[in-house]
Amino acid sequence: MSFRMGSKVWVQDRDQAWVAAEVLASDGGGNRVQLVTDSGKKVLASPEKLCPRDADEEEHGGVEDMTRLAYLNEPGVLYNLKRRYTLNDIYTYTGSILIAVNPFTKLPHLYDNHMMEQYKGAPLGELSPHVFAVADASYRAMMNEGKSQSILVSGESGAGKTETTKLIMQYLTFVGGRAAGDDRSVEQQVLESNPLLEAFGNARTVRNDNSSRFGKFVEIQFDSNGRISGAAIRTYLLERSRVVQITDPERNYHCFYQLCAFETDAEKYELGHPSHFHYLNQSKIYELDGVSNVEEYVRTRRAMNIVGISHEDQEAIFRTLAAILHLGNIEFSPGKEYDSSVIKDEKSRFHMQMAANLFMCDVDLLLSTLCTRSIQTREGSIVKALDCNAAVAGRDTLAKTVYARLFDWLVDKINRSVGQDINSQMQIGVLDIYGFECFKDNSFEQFCINFANEKLQQHFNEHVFKMEQEEYGREEINWSYIEFVDNQDVLDLIEKKPIGIVALLDEACMFPKSTHETFSTKLFQHFPSHPRLGKEKFSQTDFAISHYAGKVTYHTDTFLDKNRDYVVVEHCNLLSSSKCPFVSGLFPLPPEESSRSSYRFSSVASRFKQQLQALMETLNSTEPHYVRCVKPNSLNRPQMFENGSVIHQLRCGGVLEAVRISLAGYPTRRTYSEFVDRFGLIALEFMDGSYDDKAVAEKILQKLKLENFQLGRTKVFLRAGQIGILDSRRAEVLDNAARCIQRQLRTFIARRVFIAVRAAAVCLQACCRGYIGQKMYASKRETAAAISVQKYIRMWLRRKTYMKLCSSATIIQSCVRGFMTRQRFLHIKEHRAATSIQACWRMYKFRSAFHRHQASIVAIQCLWRRRQAKRELRRLKQEANETGALRLAKSKLEKQLDELTWRLHLEKKIRVSNEDAKQIEISKLQKMIEALNLELDAAKLATINECNKNAVLQNQFELSIKEKSALKRELVAVDEIRKENAMLKVSLDAFEKKCTALEVELINAQKGRDETIEKLREFEQKCSQLEQNVKSLEEKMLSLEDENHVLRQKALSAPLKSNRQGFAKSLSERYSNAVASRTERKPIFESPTPTKLIPTFTPGMSDSRRSKLTAERHQDNCEFLSRCIKENLGFKNGKPLAAPIIYKCLLHWHAFESERTAIFDYIIEGINEVLKARDDDDVLPYWLSNTSALLCLLQRNLRSNGFLTTTGQRYTGSAGLASRTVHGPKSPLKFIGYDDGVSHVEARYPAILFKQQLTACVEKIFGLLRDDLKKELSPLLGLCIQAPKTGRQHGGKLSRSPSGLPQQPSGGQWANIVNFLDSLMSKLHGNHVPSFFIRKLVTQVFSFINITLFNSLLLRRECCTFSNGEYMKSGLAELEKWIVNAKEEYAGTSWHELNYIRQAVGFLVIHQKRKKSLDEIRQDLCPALTVRQIYRISTMYWDDKYGTQSVSNEVVSEMREIVSSKDNQNITSNSFLLDDDMSIPFSAEDIDMAIPAIDPDEIDLPAFVPEYSCAQFLNPIQT
Repeated sequence: MSFRMGSKVWVQDRDQAWVAAEVLASDGGGNRVQLVTDSGKKVLASPEKLCPRDADEEEHGGVEDMTRLAYLNEPGVLYNLKRRYTLNDIYTYTGSILIAVNPFTKLPHLYDNHMMEQYKGAPLGELSPHVFAVADASYRAMMNEGKSQSILVSGESGAGKTETTKLIMQYLTFVGGRAAGDDRSVEQQVLESNPLLEAFGNARTVRNDNSSRFGKFVEIQFDSNGRISGAAIRTYLLERSRVVQITDPERNYHCFYQLCAFETDAEKYELGHPSHFHYLNQSKIYELDGVSNVEEYVRTRRAMNIVGISHEDQEAIFRTLAAILHLGNIEFSPGKEYDSSVIKDEKSRFHMQMAANLFMCDVDLLLSTLCTRSIQTREGSIVKALDCNAAVAGRDTLAKTVYARLFDWLVDKINRSVGQDINSQMQIGVLDIYGFECFKDNSFEQFCINFANEKLQQHFNEHVFKMEQEEYGREEINWSYIEFVDNQDVLDLIEKKPIGIVALLDEACMFPKSTHETFSTKLFQHFPSHPRLGKEKFSQTDFAISHYAGKVTYHTDTFLDKNRDYVVVEHCNLLSSSKCPFVSGLFPLPPEESSRSSYRFSSVASRFKQQLQALMETLNSTEPHYVRCVKPNSLNRPQMFENGSVIHQLRCGGVLEAVRISLAGYPTRRTYSEFVDRFGLIALEFMDGSYDDKAVAEKILQKLKLENFQLGRTKVFLRAGQIGILDSRRAEVLDNAARCIQRQLRTFIARRVFIAVRAAAVCLQACCRGYIGQKMYASKRETAAAISVQKYIRMWLRRKTYMKLCSSATIIQSCVRGFMTRQRFLHIKEHRAATSIQACWRMYKFRSAFHRHQASIVAIQCLWRRRQAKRELRRLKQEANETGALRLAKSKLEKQLDELTWRLHLEKKIRVSNEDAKQIEISKLQKMIEALNLELDAAKLATINECNKNAVLQNQFELSIKEKSALKRELVAVDEIRKENAMLKVSLDAFEKKCTALEVELINAQKGRDETIEKLREFEQKCSQLEQNVKSLEEKMLSLEDENHVLRQKALSAPLKSNRQGFAKSLSERYSNAVASRTERKPIFESPTPTKLIPTFTPGMSDSRRSKLTAERHQDNCEFLSRCIKENLGFKNGKPLAAPIIYKCLLHWHAFESERTAIFDYIIEGINEVLKARDDDDVLPYWLSNTSALLCLLQRNLRSNGFLTTTGQRYTGSAGLASRTVHGPKSPLKFIGYDDGVSHVEARYPAILFKQQLTACVEKIFGLLRDDLKKELSPLLGLCIQAPKTGRQHGGKLSRSPSGLPQQPSGGQWANIVNFLDSLMSKLHGNHVPSFFIRKLVTQVFSFINITLFNSLLLRRECCTFSNGEYMKSGLAELEKWIVNAKEEYAGTSWHELNYIRQAVGFLVIHQKRKKSLDEIRQDLCPALTVRQIYRISTMYWDDKYGTQSVSNEVVSEMREIVSSKDNQNITSNSFLLDDDMSIPFSAEDIDMAIPAIDPDEIDLPAFVPEYSCAQFLNPIQT
């Protein structure tokens, strides 16, 4: 690829891996390119080693999905991650792959419940990249497709794999929860098992203080409802050799150091400082920075308790760990016999005794197990002594075996404790496994780890290639010829039988005399020329494998020892005979046939290969999701990014391999709109007027003669390098434009300088010339005076001489002239006579010829002019006919103008926000129409004049034959008419152009109307779907309310079977609780169903006749009330009718004085039934008016009849409570103290309880109405958060000038919200809802608008743009206009509720952001926003209109420091999102104070009153 001067490129650097540079020049052959880096350093490089760079991406702080990079290459990926990491955006997508960069600091605002709620159900890629998005995508895919999923988390040690796994499980716990009826928290136990596994499976390495030295696959099981029903943990390849051998500065497993640090257990097991034990003192690192071993030991113990490990087992576990440490301190020395060994000294004997005591086995048997081996033969058992080296190897083998069995027991115990769901058909597996490793010294562990990563990389490559295929399939492009290269050859080299590396290693381990030299020799003999296998130059035994991430050299010195996993029978027999049940359980007795030999061969590599194969089968049966964790620096510090380390991890993690696969196909993909926006200026000739993006993109590519590109349905796919050609051509066009601008600017500057210099020179010259002129004037004046004197003297002398000569000459001349004149006169006289004769003769000759020719010419001219006049007459007649066509065109245009005016008026009504602009536009159009009408009238007059002139010409033509002179004059007149006709044609052409312009405007208006109609249809469909969802939710809610009703009846009816004293006491307590609950009421959205709490006290009700009459009367009363509730009785003078009628009935029937609750139960149940069965939007507002009015009547007219006081007088012990209840200062029930002169009704407790239940009913209705409004408003707000895409403008790119903006009004979506608010107000006013409720409701609606828009703005990067800010600002202006029109009585503080979104939008649209300091932003621009919210907006902002930048880097750094400090101080306030307030914003007292008085007597009775005898008292005639 060739680079031109000024091209932006990436060049390789030894320290920074890649650095940004700019091309200065290239040599003639193109082999070397001279570059200058951003640091100013000049370098030379070959073009093949350079990668193109897009400077535009640096201004936006990186992209969220790296497949959208203009140049998908290694440095582009690296620096995109670096830019995002600088802004604390630690997550980035590469297609469906998530890359997570460890921030090394806490970011709790990214992982709270509110953030999980935002990502719940959101499509992958809609919101900012997050690990929750990947977890949600896997969960949704599992639920939708019914297929198990897997999430593969990989990365090097310290990259954050374990934390990422915890977050994934945390989100799955949030979205899946617990299965119904499950008493145990499965997910909690899985999370709590992590400290236990970390203590026994994690250790300090060179790169990480808490590195997992085993692979972990957590399988979370779900039931059919998507609830967590079980879990299982599988582990892979525990690093057993670390137990006995470590290198400085690494550590052994954490559990050893924790046990030594806990003094109580250390003394019990005769332990001390870790430096006293051989297995721990091989490294000098015993403590970790910021980690307390004692606290970690306590955490491990707590985790054991949670998992369910008994105290006895816990003691046995730590006893076993202590035994392993003592076992490591046993040393041997040569014995008396050949190749024998004995205990070295007393210290070693003490440690052996301690090990035997802790293992609870015989010390002599332990000694013989370590120093001898028994071999079973046909003749019998032979005991063989071991030398010192073999004894040490046996000791270490025993320690490794015990620890491995212990770790496997812990994992099995965790699985049993958590519980597996064997019936589960759906699982999500989370794989936390070690990443690719390449150190200075690589041994058997690195070989196995890299083998596992090769397997996973093959799976990863297949998944990436599959995703590429799906992308190509969706876009319907041809991809069959794309080559896919995998790493199967490496896997065959490692695992293929019978000559793979693993097979050869197992074969070598089975022979006792085999060494690593023989193994290496055999390996190189079988693979002499394998492309992936290499031999080191300076070593005969080391070999190198070219993995996908690079070449790794392995040292085979310890390969055979680490691969051998002999199970020594003596070891198993020793520990199986232990008196400790735990230890003996770890080593069950081996079968008899296996006891013939002391050794049972087992290969670590083969077992790991089997485990890996099982893991791959599990992964292949699931749908994979990938998370690649990256460690940004080796010092574990925040805000430090080491390029070399990160690029190595990207290679090891397969990210660059995925890039390679993408480069093999079509790495550059752009939507047609983006492609035309960027490269449309290359071919402006294809972009006149309206056009199709796809067609223009194809023409641009064809113009540049590019090949092998593909045009999909929505995107254009380019081969590697083609985007560079396009950018190069685009840069040339921009450079030419820049040169033109520079040329004009330089001309202007040079001209301005020249004019200034010229003015200065003219001024200087004027001064000099003035001075010289003064000098010359003085000299000339003196000279002139002398000359004047001389002149007069000389004049007198010469005049005197002249006069003498003159008189003499005059005399001589007069004589000579007289003679000459006479001679000339004679000659002239003769000449005139000859000329006169010749003239007469020539005149006669030519005159006769002229008369002959003139007669013939006149005849020819007359014939020709007659022919021309006829042609002219026909042409003029045709033009006269065309004038009539103009009249018809004019009438059509007038009709079209009338229709256009009508449609403009219609648009004026729809687009309220642009009313003034439209009026101005209409007035302009009307003026234009008048001008056109005037031009039409002028054209008519000109046509009439032309017709008259044609008639005159016809008459003149008939006379032209007779009179030639008259014909000439008429022809001159015809020429003048032709000129006038030409002028008329020009005016008609202009008129036609104006008419076509008006037609274009009319067509655009029709298109806008059609688009609006289509959007309205889409909204109607969405609304219908939402209504169906709301109905289904309401049905579920009603069923829950019925269940709640039954449970409350059971709960409240149980304690009524007590004596009267107990009843009075419980009644007073409940009453006081009811009063207290009203003062500390929480939001409740369902009204309690009343129950019969009060037994009947009045005697004499046993008479059957009276009971029957009472029942009939009660039935009649209930039927009347039921009809009043179910029918809409309407309103009178703005007051509801149903509430006063119900109140008057209750008052007349003495229901308030009754001790029964049946009538009150019936009223509340009737209202609930109407609310449940509502099929009209007016039901909730109607009953909000009636229930609030009824509550006010009860609040103002009821008072206690002394029920509680009487009870207190009869039964001592409750009087004090009753008095405190009645006279409590916070009681909402006004029993005494009325001063308004209203006659109050004596009410018993059931009536007071009815009033409380009615208050809850009002709150329920208000909550239901508010929730319904939010559900209807949510889809409208979803369409308003982002500006709609507009049509293409000329040039392929939207104009960045204010005049170039598409003048699309903010109507459309925002107009729908305004219409929604208008319909809400009309509905509330139509049902005469009090202004108090309207104000509260509108305020909460605007609060919901503020929260929804603000949260969406912070979660979607495409919304944080300048143009989107202008769009939202215009929409907020519409809302402000609505609030002003609604007035404060109904709108309240609604405008104040929009504070957050108003300030955020104001910040988006201000200019000169880089000049604003943090104090100015916090105090002047965004005082309501927190620093975290401002930081989020600043880092996500990008200017898509003017290309300006966000706030300065200094402000970003300052905000980052503030945010980091607040993270440590107050974690609960770290979320940058707003929470919705679901509380009820009023109380019964507020309603009583806000609603005006209601007179129950001023009502209109419904028509059905005469049908009920119980309601005849309402009729004023009968009263």
